[in-house]
Amino acid sequence: MISTWESVIVVLLALVNGARNEGGIQPCAKIQMSSSVVPLGSPVTATCIIREDCRLATGQAVHIEWQLADRFIPSSPGANESSRVSQVVIPSFNHTRAFLTCCVQGSPSQVVGGVEIRAGYPPEAPQNLRCQTNLTTPNTLTCSWDPGQKETHLLTKYTLHTEIWDSNVHNIYELPVGVHQHIIPRTGFVLFSDMTVYVKAVNELGEATSAPLILEPVSSAKFDTPMIQFIQTAPQRFGCLKLSWSLSPHQTWMSDYRLSVEVRIKTADSSQWREEPIQVPKAKMTRPVDLCRLLHGTRYVAQIRIRYKQSPWSEWSSSESGVTLESAPTGLLDSWTKVSRDDRHESLNIQLFWKPSKQFHANSQNVSYSVSVSKLPSEKGKVCSTTGNYCSFQISRKERKVYLSAVNAAGRSPPTEVRIYSPKDVSVISDVLVDPQDDRSFLVQWKSPLSAGLTGFVVELRPLLKPELSFTQFEIADRNHTSLVITGSFEPYKPYGISVYPRFKDGIGLPRTVNAYSRQKAPSIVPKITIKNKWQSQIELSWDEIPLFQRNGIIKDYKVIYWKEKGSINVATADPKERRVVLTDLDSLSLYQAFMRVSTSGGTLNGSIITFEMEPFDTVLIIVLASGVGLLCFIFFIVMTCFSNHKRLKGRFWPVVPDPANSSIKRWTSESTQDSYLSSDEEPNPVYLSHLSFLDLPAKLSKEDHDDLWLNSSEDTSDLGESICGSPFIPGYSGSNSDSVPYATVVFSGPCSSPTPTGPPVYLRSESTQPLLESEESFSPKCYQNMATDQRPTEQCFFGPDHDCITKERKDLETLWDDFPFLRALAMNDAEND
Repeated sequence: MISTWESVIVVLLALVNGARNEGGIQPCAKIQMSSSVVPLGSPVTATCIIREDCRLATGQAVHIEWQLADRFIPSSPGANESSRVSQVVIPSFNHTRAFLTCCVQGSPSQVVGGVEIRAGYPPEAPQNLRCQTNLTTPNTLTCSWDPGQKETHLLTKYTLHTEIWDSNVHNIYELPVGVHQHIIPRTGFVLFSDMTVYVKAVNELGEATSAPLILEPVSSAKFDTPMIQFIQTAPQRFGCLKLSWSLSPHQTWMSDYRLSVEVRIKTADSSQWREEPIQVPKAKMTRPVDLCRLLHGTRYVAQIRIRYKQSPWSEWSSSESGVTLESAPTGLLDSWTKVSRDDRHESLNIQLFWKPSKQFHANSQNVSYSVSVSKLPSEKGKVCSTTGNYCSFQISRKERKVYLSAVNAAGRSPPTEVRIYSPKDVSVISDVLVDPQDDRSFLVQWKSPLSAGLTGFVVELRPLLKPELSFTQFEIADRNHTSLVITGSFEPYKPYGISVYPRFKDGIGLPRTVNAYSRQKAPSIVPKITIKNKWQSQIELSWDEIPLFQRNGIIKDYKVIYWKEKGSINVATADPKERRVVLTDLDSLSLYQAFMRVSTSGGTLNGSIITFEMEPFDTVLIIVLASGVGLLCFIFFIVMTCFSNHKRLKGRFWPVVPDPANSSIKRWTSESTQDSYLSSDEEPNPVYLSHLSFLDLPAKLSKEDHDDLWLNSSEDTSDLGESICGSPFIPGYSGSNSDSVPYATVVFSGPCSSPTPTGPPVYLRSESTQPLLESEESFSPKCYQNMATDQRPTEQCFFGPDHDCITKERKDLETLWDDFPFLRALAMNDAEND
């Protein structure tokens, strides 16, 4: 558009500066050149001739200048200026379109003539000429071509030429600019007659013609999509199917002609068609197509397409299926066995998985699998029968192998021997890495030293959200391999557990397991943050684990982002396994906000914001806690001291004090004493002993002296079994029972040989706080009742003369001492004094 306007402007200027004559206004100059259309890049020569009647050149010398587009170019040397002629030579014209002008030098320069020059290339011969016949109503022949890869930059016209051989008719079809195909009506061709078709291209620099195409229109027809009528089993022919087909209703008139048929098939459980379709070169619609060399007892899915001679193939038909005749399964199965011990029943728990090997063929649609401890097919040794791909059972520990067979209505496959190995507590697998290739494959890599007895590896894959064992997949690798590709249809954002087991000659080692995802994205939820503990400048936050079905990937980390008002933003990263974090260096009496960010390899999700406030330092609480700890330490020290000085403290706080009501002294009887008093019909009379302290005092002793002497004589001076009169009853003497406490102290005025005292003996109470038979208020004991032999109570005075007792006979007193030997000893002491 710009070049066109430039051309118009130049012409107008030339006319304005032109000379008037009888024919009208003529340009002042005329430019002469061989052609205004030149090949792009070719040299161009132009000559400018100024007219004699040009007013711009009257009466003065003329100097001519040249201008190409917006650039001045020098004229050729040797131009005749006096004749008002100038010539210019352009060595290479590189513009597709430009205006060349001739100017008279002045102030300013004046255009006196101009010409537009266009450049381009001659057309290339059209390529890839093709024609296709439409056999539906109405019948047409559509031809198309490619104009060539090189742009001509010039207007190029195309024409389509057809020549029918039988009728010698030549048709030419002119096409609009830029159109490279044409539809020939039914009157322009004959279906079963050969014809020649070619295309001619023409522009201002030349023309070119495509290579001719010779065709029979019906041979160029693309048929409508055919239909499969049915697929049925070929009678008495294993591995063969019969396929019946038909044309579309608009093309049934072609049913008598032989057509080429192509069939593609696949098994019903496969997602890929066979690489090479089955070719049937000369087929008739009335004759079924035989498909043979197929697997036995297998359902196949088939599609067909057709063509006539070299015509284009039709589209593939819809799918239909059929089943070949059954036969017994052939080949062995690949198996994988997991063994665990059952100590309670002394047996082995077996999980046996299997899949078809490359050589295995089920040869049936309805196949089941049988596991037996016997190689021969019988019901006796069968431990499992199923239509699935695994089986769980128990066998005796003495069994070393089982046999796996595939069974259908036609027979049984050869048994696959499966050895039973006990698990080994050996781990040789390390650094298991899983790289998802796409939604259909995982690349599993691991490291393992070549240890003795290692025979290979088993790679097991199971979906963690589907616990059923039927979803378990496995692959077997050689001992020299450290990588394996597991293929299948895997769901994105779902977790899969992948385990690598080492296989030894005598067992299966411990596995190494990792989780993997075919694709990952951000988790579905963010766990709620809980404040677990709070200190002066620290706070512990925790949260629950994200449920497995909501993780959508492997959790890389948890980040807690927290800040306070007008403060900087801080980030704390937590270990995914711990799910806790401690925020430190927090300010007291400050309000904080925080939220959690959870990340996987596929994305990040932020949680909701929580608010918490730090409390001030509580001095009173710390003091109380410190005091409590100190008190506990003191109590612990006291308890340990008590245990280390057990006997000493026991004597201080819990002295051994006789209890008259529960005393054993009455039951303690000397064997010799009993023997001297027993008769044939009498029961033993126990000798009652006690613990006494005896003091020898002068004849005259005051009450104060009595008290002092008692206080100074706290040691035991008697021993059971010794003569009381002969004991060393002096202050400072210690008896044999050092841990006992004196029950009473009897004070005499003199030794055993001294004269009989004129007054009653003095009795001092013991230091013991244990009461006697009952509370007593005075030092002088009262008379106690004792049962005599005649069951009549008699009053006895045990500790001195009384006015009620003096008149009693000595014989009665002697009887009383027999019952109380302790007092008898006192009496003996008194007698000796007498």
